[in-house]
Amino acid sequence: MKGVGGGAASPGDYVYFKSVVPLHKISIGSKLWRYYDFGPKVVPPLVCIPGIAGTADVYYKQIMSLCMKGYRVISIDVPQVWNHHEWIHSFEKFLDSMNIHHVHIYGTSLGGFLAQIFAEHRPRRVKSLVLSNTFLETHKFAAAMPWSPVVNWTPSFLLKRYLLTGIRDGPHEPFIADSVDFVVGQVETLSRDDLSSRLMLNVNVASVGSLMLPDSLITIMDTNDYSAVPQQLKEQLNERYPGARRAVLKTGGDFPFLSRPDEVNLYLQLHLRRVGVEPRSDLVQGFTRNGSAGSSKDQKDGGDSFDNSGGDNGHHGSGGSDHDRRHCASESHHSDEPIPTSTMLANTVLELVM
Repeated sequence: MKGVGGGAASPGDYVYFKSVVPLHKISIGSKLWRYYDFGPKVVPPLVCIPGIAGTADVYYKQIMSLCMKGYRVISIDVPQVWNHHEWIHSFEKFLDSMNIHHVHIYGTSLGGFLAQIFAEHRPRRVKSLVLSNTFLETHKFAAAMPWSPVVNWTPSFLLKRYLLTGIRDGPHEPFIADSVDFVVGQVETLSRDDLSSRLMLNVNVASVGSLMLPDSLITIMDTNDYSAVPQQLKEQLNERYPGARRAVLKTGGDFPFLSRPDEVNLYLQLHLRRVGVEPRSDLVQGFTRNGSAGSSKDQKDGGDSFDNSGGDNGHHGSGGSDHDRRHCASESHHSDEPIPTSTMLANTVLELVM
């Protein structure tokens, strides 16, 4: 695979995902929101916010896996907002439009920063956070982009080139290489205004203040090999939330949700269970093509279910439950002593099935 949207073939599980899970678009004021919303509506949602190079599609492996277990996942594109104040108000209006009062957020890179900013200013709405390869402040990014005042006049191809310079060049092992290709393909789908607004969010000087959210309701999920976020900023985040749970991935690069989906999905599941989100696996059989959760009668009446809708390769994606258990990993139960994922396979499986 050489990149989605760039003319090369899409991965089979992504083709299947697109055939089953509908993409929603809604205009709220002047903002166009593009998002996926799948899983039982009675379950408090996990909202996934991507980084500067991501779209709602980059979390398709999380949607496929977690929704099959009975969780509700909403994956969003960050709309064209140009400062953090505008982001807070726009995201709040988006949640209001969907009649969602409380959320759990999984944010990666810039998405993790935006998640913290929202939690700081709308503390009653955010019930927990999963933060991955992210940061507390944008000063370093602002200093590295002195030409930010002219970003609105910069051609699209230059914006894409600058954005992609943050992604480490190969050689990569195959799964990481595929994750990079997928994200590069998603970048190709973004307009110049999309790129400009995201870059501005990344370089507008700001820092996360004190959160009312207890550390015990925060999970920090980082990769130990490399990411575009400097290690110093990741360490700063860990110091800010000393009581947070640690989820350590030995490898995975910038996009572990694509390159290491089984470990990421398991950590997300453990986090949600720990913060009191109960899945409704009894409603999984009622998933229909429009993303709603129906009854078994709906399925018998002809609705295309999540389980038996066919993709072009017949696969159910890499997030299936059997696959999860073959490659699962455990969450660290001591914030200062991360447990290597490979040593906790048996205990994690027992914890999930009991």
